[in-house]
Amino acid sequence: MIVTIIPKLPFIDKRETIDFYQKLGFHLDADYGEYLILNFEQTELHFFSYQDLDPKKSNFMIYLRVNAEIELFYNTLIEKEIAIHPNGTLEKKPWNQIEFSIIDPNGTLLTFGQFI
Repeated sequence: MIVTIIPKLPFIDKRETIDFYQKLGFHLDADYGEYLILNFEQTELHFFSYQDLDPKKSNFMIYLRVNAEIELFYNTLIEKEIAIHPNGTLEKKPWNQIEFSIIDPNGTLLTFGQFI
Protein backbone atom coordinates (compact mmCIF):
# COMPACT_ATOMS: atom_id res chain seq x y z
CA MET A 1 0.00 0.00 0.00
CA ILE A 2 1.13 3.54 -0.70
CA VAL A 3 1.44 5.52 2.53
CA THR A 4 3.44 8.61 1.53
CA ILE A 5 4.36 10.51 -1.62
CA ILE A 6 7.67 12.37 -1.55
CA PRO A 7 8.51 14.75 -4.40
CA LYS A 8 12.00 14.56 -5.90
CA LEU A 9 13.02 17.95 -7.23
CA PRO A 10 16.12 19.17 -9.06
CA PHE A 11 18.75 21.49 -7.67
CA ILE A 12 21.45 23.41 -9.49
CA ASP A 13 23.28 25.06 -6.60
CA LYS A 14 23.12 23.02 -3.41
CA ARG A 15 23.80 25.86 -0.95
CA GLU A 16 21.31 28.20 -2.63
CA THR A 17 18.64 25.48 -2.57
CA ILE A 18 19.22 24.66 1.11
CA ASP A 19 19.17 28.35 2.07
CA PHE A 20 15.96 28.98 0.14
CA TYR A 21 14.07 26.07 1.67
CA GLN A 22 15.35 26.91 5.15
CA LYS A 23 13.73 30.34 4.73
CA LEU A 24 10.46 28.45 4.12
CA GLY A 25 10.93 26.59 7.40
CA PHE A 26 12.49 23.34 6.16
CA HIS A 27 15.55 21.86 7.82
CA LEU A 28 18.27 19.83 6.19
CA ASP A 29 17.90 16.20 7.19
CA ALA A 30 20.56 14.65 4.95
CA ASP A 31 23.21 15.79 2.47
CA TYR A 32 24.62 13.04 0.27
CA GLY A 33 26.47 15.41 -2.06
CA GLU A 34 24.34 15.00 -5.16
CA TYR A 35 21.18 14.23 -3.15
CA LEU A 36 19.46 16.18 -0.37
CA ILE A 37 16.58 15.50 2.01
CA LEU A 38 14.77 18.41 3.65
CA ASN A 39 11.88 18.24 6.13
CA PHE A 40 9.24 20.54 7.54
CA GLU A 41 6.88 18.97 10.08
CA GLN A 42 5.14 16.17 8.12
CA THR A 43 6.52 17.23 4.72
CA GLU A 44 9.65 15.69 3.23
CA LEU A 45 11.26 16.84 -0.01
CA HIS A 46 14.13 15.12 -1.81
CA PHE A 47 16.44 16.95 -4.21
CA PHE A 48 18.80 15.62 -6.87
CA SER A 49 21.63 17.45 -8.61
CA TYR A 50 20.70 18.62 -12.10
CA GLN A 51 23.53 20.90 -13.17
CA ASP A 52 22.29 21.38 -16.74
CA LEU A 53 18.82 22.55 -15.73
CA ASP A 54 17.82 25.96 -17.05
CA PRO A 55 15.53 27.36 -14.32
CA LYS A 56 13.73 29.54 -16.87
CA LYS A 57 12.71 26.41 -18.79
CA SER A 58 11.86 24.20 -15.82
CA ASN A 59 8.46 22.49 -15.82
CA PHE A 60 8.82 21.11 -12.28
CA MET A 61 6.00 22.01 -9.88
CA ILE A 62 4.49 20.80 -6.63
CA TYR A 63 1.40 21.67 -4.60
CA LEU A 64 1.85 21.97 -0.85
CA ARG A 65 -1.30 21.97 1.22
CA VAL A 66 -1.15 23.90 4.49
CA ASN A 67 -3.58 23.27 7.31
CA ALA A 68 -3.94 26.78 8.76
CA GLU A 69 -2.82 30.40 8.65
CA ILE A 70 -1.85 30.59 4.98
CA GLU A 71 -2.15 34.39 5.11
CA LEU A 72 0.38 34.54 7.95
CA PHE A 73 2.73 32.24 6.03
CA TYR A 74 2.30 34.37 2.89
CA ASN A 75 3.14 37.57 4.79
CA THR A 76 6.12 35.90 6.47
CA LEU A 77 7.58 35.00 3.07
CA ILE A 78 7.11 38.58 1.87
CA GLU A 79 8.92 39.84 4.98
CA LYS A 80 11.76 37.42 4.20
CA GLU A 81 11.87 38.96 0.70
CA ILE A 82 10.88 35.74 -1.06
CA ALA A 83 9.32 36.79 -4.35
CA ILE A 84 5.70 35.83 -4.90
CA HIS A 85 5.01 34.62 -8.45
CA PRO A 86 3.41 37.50 -10.45
CA ASN A 87 0.50 35.23 -11.40
CA GLY A 88 0.33 33.60 -7.98
CA THR A 89 -0.61 36.18 -5.40
CA LEU A 90 -2.76 35.09 -2.47
CA GLU A 91 -6.34 34.60 -3.57
CA LYS A 92 -9.45 32.49 -3.09
CA LYS A 93 -9.98 29.94 -5.84
CA PRO A 94 -13.27 28.44 -7.09
CA TRP A 95 -12.13 25.01 -5.87
CA ASN A 96 -12.44 26.12 -2.21
CA GLN A 97 -8.77 26.91 -1.70
CA ILE A 98 -6.79 29.99 -0.77
CA GLU A 99 -3.56 29.77 -2.75
CA PHE A 100 -0.33 31.51 -3.69
CA SER A 101 2.79 30.51 -5.61
CA ILE A 102 6.54 31.11 -5.55
CA ILE A 103 9.41 29.80 -7.65
CA ASP A 104 12.50 28.27 -6.08
CA PRO A 105 16.05 29.06 -7.33
CA ASN A 106 15.87 26.01 -9.62
CA GLY A 107 12.72 27.12 -11.42
CA THR A 108 10.34 24.80 -9.53
CA LEU A 109 6.88 26.31 -9.03
CA LEU A 110 5.67 25.85 -5.45
CA THR A 111 1.95 26.45 -4.94
CA PHE A 112 0.67 26.58 -1.37
CA GLY A 113 -3.02 26.00 -0.69
CA GLN A 114 -5.39 25.90 2.26
CA PHE A 115 -8.99 24.66 2.32
CA ILE A 116 -11.50 27.46 2.94
